[in-house]
Amino acid sequence: MSVITSDELNLLIEQTYKVEKEFNELKASYAHLQDTVEEVVEFLPNAIWILDKNGEIFLQNSQAKSLNELFELLESKKNDYEVGFNSKSYLIKCSSYKDKVMLSATDITEQKRKENLATMGQMAAHLSHEIRNPIGSISLLSSTLKKRVLPENVAIVEEIQKSVCRIERIIKATLMFSKGVHAHKAPFMWSELQDALNMAVGYYGYTKDITFIFPQQKFMLNADKDLLEMLFSNFLTNAIDAIELDENDEGSVQILYEKDDKFHKFYIYDSGVMIENAKELFEAFKSTKVKGNGLGLVLSRQIAEAHGGSVELLSGDRKGFEIKLGV
Repeated sequence: MSVITSDELNLLIEQTYKVEKEFNELKASYAHLQDTVEEVVEFLPNAIWILDKNGEIFLQNSQAKSLNELFELLESKKNDYEVGFNSKSYLIKCSSYKDKVMLSATDITEQKRKENLATMGQMAAHLSHEIRNPIGSISLLSSTLKKRVLPENVAIVEEIQKSVCRIERIIKATLMFSKGVHAHKAPFMWSELQDALNMAVGYYGYTKDITFIFPQQKFMLNADKDLLEMLFSNFLTNAIDAIELDENDEGSVQILYEKDDKFHKFYIYDSGVMIENAKELFEAFKSTKVKGNGLGLVLSRQIAEAHGGSVELLSGDRKGFEIKLGV
């Protein structure tokens, strides 16, 4: 039996420490690499699952952890397909490397919404073009008919004209939404716009006793008068519809005005029913009222933005909106 000398023992101990050191360095390097991979996966904008050869989750980011139920619906052997989950749409992609499989889920709900809006906008614009000519004929014929009918039938013709006017407003809004809002500014007095709004309200028609309170100040706006007429008409007709749905036999619509160095500010209040779903107010083709087409407030906000301003729903007990227009 050979005896290990002290030099050999020291050498063995030294080699052992060296191996241990290299092992610890390798372990630390692996841990660092693993942390780096986890950080990269975590920073990715979509949900990521990495599966081992048994189909078990080897690695996942926080987005994936929050979508455990979605993971149960995925197919690891199918690539580039869509899945609907919790009112959202996800694009699923699958890739493999050696014995690992990676699944990714990207939320494409907003993209799908924009695609749908674009399609709806194109269809609506096409229909509006097709409807415009016959509506123009009805408008012309009703004006002629009003001059010839018996006095007791004039009210019927006027109702036809009001309905035609409503359709014309919808057509105009639809075409503007499809083409985009472009403001052609020129100076004019508020009183000119107020006269046009009074006429628009008269054509709209309503059954209740509604009081309209407009700003009494004399001031000038440098803006696109036709666009602002559409903007304020949208709010006035929305207010009328809300008052018509209210239990009271009368109501009021009030527009207040103030100005600072940057903006003309208008505050519009009405006594009608409250808004049920504020989240859908500025969503195209989604209306919070029965008679709406879902474009009025969307276009109103776009018109305000085209004038360097904004439209916002006011919070508080009193139902109202703030409209800002750049000075």
